[in-house]
Amino acid sequence: MEGFDRLGRRKRKDYSKLPKVLELPNLIEIQKKSYDEFLQKDIPPEKRQNIGLQATFNEIFPIESTRGDVSLEFVSYALGEPKYTVIECKERGMTYGASLRFTVRMVIAEGEGSNKKVKEVKEQEVYACEIPLMTDRGTFIINGAERVIVNQLHRSPGVSFDESEVVLSAPIGKAYTAKIVPYRGSWLEFEFDSNGIIYARIDKKRKILATIILRALGYTTNESILKLFYKVIEVDIRNKEKLINKKIAKKVVIEETNYTINAGEDINEEVYGNLQKSKLKTIEIVDPSEIEDKITIIPTLLKDNVNPTQEDALIEIYRKMRPGQPVTIDSARFFFENMFFNPKRYDLEKVGRYKINKKLGFNFSLNDRTLRKEDIIGTLKYLLDLSNGKGEKDDIDHFGNRRVRSVGELVENQFRIGLVRMEKYIKEKMSMVDINEVMPIDIINTKPIVASLREFFGTSQLSQFMDQTNPLAELTHKRRLSALGPGGLDRERAGIEVRDVHYTHYGRMCPIETPEGPNIGLISSLTTYARINELGFIETPYRKVVNGVVTNTIEYLTADEEDEFIIAQASAVLDEKGRFVDKLLQARYKGDFPLVPPEKINYMDVSPMQIVSVSTALIPFLEHDDANRALMGSNYQRQAVPLIRPEAPIIGTGIEYKVSYDSKVIVTALNSGVVEYVDSRRIEIFTDDGNIDVYNLIKYERTNQNTCIDQRPIVKKGQKVFKGQVIADSSCTDMGELALGQNVLVALVPWRGYNFEDAIVISEKLLKEDKFTSIYIEEFSIEARDTKLGEEEITRDIPNVSEDALKNLDENGIVRVGAEVNPGDILVGKVTPKGETESTPEEKLLRAIFGEKAKDVKNASLKVPPGTSGIVIDVKVFSRKESMSKAKISELKKKIKKEYEKMKENILNMKNQEKKILKEIYKDKKELDEKIAIAEKKAKVRISEIETKMEKEIQRIEEGDSLPPGVIKLVKVYIAKKRKISVGDKLSGRHGNKGVIAKIVKEEDMPYLPDGTPVDIVLNPLGVPGRMNIGQILEAHLGWAAKTLNYYVSSPVFDGAKEEDIKLALKEAGLPESGKTKLFDGITGEPFDEEVTVGYMYIMKLIHMVDDKIHARSTGPYSLITQQPLGGRAQFGGQRFGEMEVWALEAYGAAHTLQEILTIKSDDVEGRTKTYEAIVKGKSPPLPGLPESFNVLVKELQGLALDVDLVKENEKKKKK
Repeated sequence: MEGFDRLGRRKRKDYSKLPKVLELPNLIEIQKKSYDEFLQKDIPPEKRQNIGLQATFNEIFPIESTRGDVSLEFVSYALGEPKYTVIECKERGMTYGASLRFTVRMVIAEGEGSNKKVKEVKEQEVYACEIPLMTDRGTFIINGAERVIVNQLHRSPGVSFDESEVVLSAPIGKAYTAKIVPYRGSWLEFEFDSNGIIYARIDKKRKILATIILRALGYTTNESILKLFYKVIEVDIRNKEKLINKKIAKKVVIEETNYTINAGEDINEEVYGNLQKSKLKTIEIVDPSEIEDKITIIPTLLKDNVNPTQEDALIEIYRKMRPGQPVTIDSARFFFENMFFNPKRYDLEKVGRYKINKKLGFNFSLNDRTLRKEDIIGTLKYLLDLSNGKGEKDDIDHFGNRRVRSVGELVENQFRIGLVRMEKYIKEKMSMVDINEVMPIDIINTKPIVASLREFFGTSQLSQFMDQTNPLAELTHKRRLSALGPGGLDRERAGIEVRDVHYTHYGRMCPIETPEGPNIGLISSLTTYARINELGFIETPYRKVVNGVVTNTIEYLTADEEDEFIIAQASAVLDEKGRFVDKLLQARYKGDFPLVPPEKINYMDVSPMQIVSVSTALIPFLEHDDANRALMGSNYQRQAVPLIRPEAPIIGTGIEYKVSYDSKVIVTALNSGVVEYVDSRRIEIFTDDGNIDVYNLIKYERTNQNTCIDQRPIVKKGQKVFKGQVIADSSCTDMGELALGQNVLVALVPWRGYNFEDAIVISEKLLKEDKFTSIYIEEFSIEARDTKLGEEEITRDIPNVSEDALKNLDENGIVRVGAEVNPGDILVGKVTPKGETESTPEEKLLRAIFGEKAKDVKNASLKVPPGTSGIVIDVKVFSRKESMSKAKISELKKKIKKEYEKMKENILNMKNQEKKILKEIYKDKKELDEKIAIAEKKAKVRISEIETKMEKEIQRIEEGDSLPPGVIKLVKVYIAKKRKISVGDKLSGRHGNKGVIAKIVKEEDMPYLPDGTPVDIVLNPLGVPGRMNIGQILEAHLGWAAKTLNYYVSSPVFDGAKEEDIKLALKEAGLPESGKTKLFDGITGEPFDEEVTVGYMYIMKLIHMVDDKIHARSTGPYSLITQQPLGGRAQFGGQRFGEMEVWALEAYGAAHTLQEILTIKSDDVEGRTKTYEAIVKGKSPPLPGLPESFNVLVKELQGLALDVDLVKENEKKKKK
């Protein structure tokens, strides 16, 4: 049944039952959209919105001098074009970016106050920095390496309320804390003590009474504060019952008796007696219904002894925040206002204002981004209400309280840091120079911007080296959500709650895909349909339900909004009118799953796939796997290496094409047309509108993980192609579909103990047919530097090296492309000057005869490291212009021109030949003219391409390459190695069923089916029941049926093939419905006792290959202090013989073996040298000596001022 649609996409038998309501969004849009909004690159300055870079400039500017006579205003910014292409940046180790320039206006004023007049205006464009640009794949090229900025999940700014550990002693109630957290600025927290008194803390410093903050805001009297919180009623003074034990709301001074009652105090018998003596008719009291048996602000008010003036409160705050510093009322006021009400110092961001409005029921503008008095009062009111059992505390793990900072926002924050530093410099400079004589550029220093951007892209925890093992790994990395990083959580301190799955993750963050190690739950992935809104909250789509009828209206909801609605599952059954069939439906409401009638439902899921991430959505029969194994399955797909013969899975989930399309690894036709020319490197399509589209394919390019990207054309000459059709596959795709592994025939049966404990037995057939062969490309580079002793030189003339060792080097000392190299072979010959020693008379004579040639140089060539071999596939040489003479430059230019002229000539000859052939084929003049016009156009396109290439190469020779300081020449050599599958390689299925190859068995010895077909892989059946990943069994059953009937399957997650579908497919294929068959032993020919599960399973080869792990050492590098061998394969280290291993030998009593290991095989420097000599000469090894670690111990004891003497055994006896 295998077939393809009009766009060349493979047709699959679809087992899903649910209609597709919504197409998957672009999977890397999250990165591109965020950065585009930050840069607003293609929008004219006057039309730019006040977001991203524009907002940052507007925020910092205008910058005014301290005297106020000059200000620097921002006009606009402009981005240049990138100097080099993405490929050139990768080759040269440069950053792909564009120059950022901004125009500023300097306004110089004269006069004071209202007489101030503009004296002069100067406008100038200033170069800021090179700002990295995002490639069309959502990545950045920083110093030649492809990097990804990971999205950060952090706590949303705003106000939050949480339970306190404090136990209240006086009033009955719970103590809570309130926090007002800004995006940038000082935190303000309110908390109770055990007596019910409310304190404020600013920036987690010393406690201040909450009422002092209110007084500092201008509510100086107790009356004004009480009126903010409570209703005040007037009571007749004669009504004793209504007054006794109530709180007075207004200060009363009785002149007759000189008696004062403060607002907030209790009216007891004594107070009432005094009140009766006054001339007052009524008394204002706090409404008892609002304060009786409740936690109130009154105890705090009464504890506040400060004279109730705003100034005193401000001074009190200043003293608490800056103890020991002299204080004036002006400095105290400035300090307090700056802390919360200055937009430059305090910023809630739109999201912070939104959260405060939502929680406290305000309706202020989202652009009102500093604190307001109402916010502080509202927070205190809510805190008191909460303690009295009204309102809800916040869950900090709820996705309404966690938001995503994407790449644009992260870079914007970094850019702001640079601008703030620049502002400080400008202000200093303004006061130092004569402002009338300078231009803006003289007082602007943009180095801080450059430094902060470089620091972020180069070293930030969120700027990561892209995982490029395969296209899925790349895509997942761009969609990753990390709770770590600056302003986020700390891996060591993050508890279980933060890492755990929360009900608000539904449709937003994948509950399955997360690392297995210490980062579990802190790093996760965005789900398939999720998107991020302008406030940074993750939204997920739902279908609107109106009066029990499901509409096709799609609405995106945040976690906060979703809490108000009841939502049905995507699998709920509907009739043709969109009504729910069942009378009661299992629905979701917050974290519960109630059964509700259809009319109560507000929304419905769009797809069962919406709760998982892309990696997880690629696992068929996910619904039959245990979550722990599904987690492994998701992670292992990202580790699959590209194979040389990619095969799409027989059992897919239907999103394989979408993944490879969005990860931009396949080539699709930009326009409809006919294929004119195709070879392994390029495709030319003659479009319907008469142009020629040229597609240059990537050939054997190394990725960050040393795997290989290689594009292959899948169209033929003369084929009609449509816009959007796949015309070239990549190294991990098959007909445009993601292909991470191979479909192989698997039997689940124990095999002679070789598949014990997850080991795998494979057939030699897989080796012969290159089923799991991959290409591994390594890059080796060497620099020739300008050293103190002279310049290093890349040359073929290396001292003390045989001619045989130089056989693969060209005249410049660089290995030729195509050479086969093995460990120890020279790749690039390099000599470096030796330290100048006193010359002997002979050397002086030689120097006099031969000049500088006889100068002392040492061999510093680049050699192939141990364990590496392969074929040189590419060599790149970069050199400075200064390092080449004029004659050499002109010679190279001539050579290039000659080469390209020859190529042009060939093209013109081919064109003339084609014309001759066309004249013989086509007799109709019109048709002939058309074909000749195409041939002419083709030749023109190729010649213009050649001319462009030639110009670029000549320009490069004339300008030279930009290399790091001190480097004269840089050579990069790429070695490719075909890695066949071998014992020790790690294989895995898509269900977390991993294992290591234990044996490769001859084809004829493998178990075989009744028809004689030998199986490819034998897995242990015991690996299934305990792991509970039954998906692999269902995959094998359906795979067997689909392979037999020759079709491909799409079985989406939670909506795939059911048991009866699989049985039916097996029946159609004429296979046993149980999916089991009689299996025969390939060695004895006997059948196995029981029937065995056999089927086609999709198996991947993971990047953990044995060639990267196998390691042996005889002698090698040693640690400088302990003189013990280094550890690890990368350092060519030895095997560690640790504490427990020593115990094992002690237990055996193997004293001599132990002594040998601890001395001559470790740090007995003299002994190991002599032993090596003895082995070489064939003599007996000497007795072990003193280990160096003992000397280290002695030195440490001497460092403690202890005098240590070593006395030998025989000397001790002599003394006796």
